[in-house]
Amino acid sequence: MPTSLRRRFVLPKRLQGAARSWLSDEERTPRSPRPASSVALIRDSADGTETWLAYRPGDSPLGLVAFPGGSAENTDEDSFDWYGPSVGHWAELLGTADYSIARVHVVAAIRELFEETGVLLAGSDESTVVEGTGTADWVRAREALSGQEIGFAELLAKRGLGLRTDLLRPLVHWVTPDFAHRRFDTRYFAATLPVGQTPTLLPSKGVWGGWVTAAKVMAERDTTHLGDRIGQPETRGQVLPELLVPATEIILAKMAKAKGCIAYLNIKRTTHTYQAELVEDAGQLFLEVEAPAAAPPTEALSVVPPGAGPADARPAGAGPTDARPAGAAPGD
Repeated sequence: MPTSLRRRFVLPKRLQGAARSWLSDEERTPRSPRPASSVALIRDSADGTETWLAYRPGDSPLGLVAFPGGSAENTDEDSFDWYGPSVGHWAELLGTADYSIARVHVVAAIRELFEETGVLLAGSDESTVVEGTGTADWVRAREALSGQEIGFAELLAKRGLGLRTDLLRPLVHWVTPDFAHRRFDTRYFAATLPVGQTPTLLPSKGVWGGWVTAAKVMAERDTTHLGDRIGQPETRGQVLPELLVPATEIILAKMAKAKGCIAYLNIKRTTHTYQAELVEDAGQLFLEVEAPAAAPPTEALSVVPPGAGPADARPAGAGPTDARPAGAAPGD
C-alpha cells in the first residue's frame, strides 16, 4: 500500500506574527486563495541543473525568493492559438475536473514567465519557438503587459504567435497556509530555456534575479550564501528556509538530485496538493505538509513530452489544438 510522510518546515520569522494572531483567533476564517502559476526555468551546466530565481519584495505568497510566477488575471481567459496537449489533458495532468481553471493556470504560467524574465514559450506553429526576445521592442511589450496596457492574447496575435504549452511540465500544487493575509492556489511547472532566449529582469520591477545551481543551493541550505548574494535588507543574513516557501524548496531538492534537465523533466510524478498545516511544537511554529504517496503517476503524464528541446518537444504527428475542450464555443 502507498504510504505518505509528513514533512516539517520551520516557519519564517516574517510570518510568525500573522501565524500567532491566527492561532489566538477563535473565529478564524481563511481568505480564499487566488489561482496562480509559477515556472521553474531550467538549463544544464557543468555544475549540474541550474534554475532561475528572483527576489520578490513585499509579502508575496510565493516567498521572498521564488521562481517566476504570480496570480492569474482575467485576460488569461482570452482566446489563444494553442500548440500542445489539449486543455482536457492538462486538466488531468493537474488533477482537476475543471477545464477552465486548468487552462487559466497554463496560460498564466507562460504569461508570468514572459513578463518577469522575457522567456516566451510561444511560436508561429507547433515546431517553432520565437527567438531574440531581449530586444527593446520586446522589453516594451513586457512593460505594457505588466501595466495591463495590452492583453497577452493581443500581444501574441499581433506577432502571429501561439502558446507552446507542450514545453511546460507540471510539477507540484501548493496552497498558501490558511493564516496568510494573501493566499495563492499555485500550480508549479517546469520548462527548459529555449534556444535563442535569455532571461532578464523587467526594468520597472526587477531587483535581483539569477541562475543558481540547485544542488549548490540545497547544499548551502543552512547558510546565508543565497540571501547575502541577493543583498537586500530582507535577505542578508537569512538562511534558505527563511527565503523560500516549502514548495520551492521541495522542487529544488528534487532538481538537485536529477542528472540534467531531461532527467528532471522525466521524473514520474503524481498529482499531489501540498496544503501546509500550521503546527506548534515546544513553542516553535512549523509548516507541516504531507508528502505524496509512492503511487504510479497519472496516465496523462505520457502526453507531455520530455522537453529535450523546443524543436522536438512534442509527440510525433501531433498538430495544433485549440485551448478549448471539444465542443466548446469560441471564448469558453
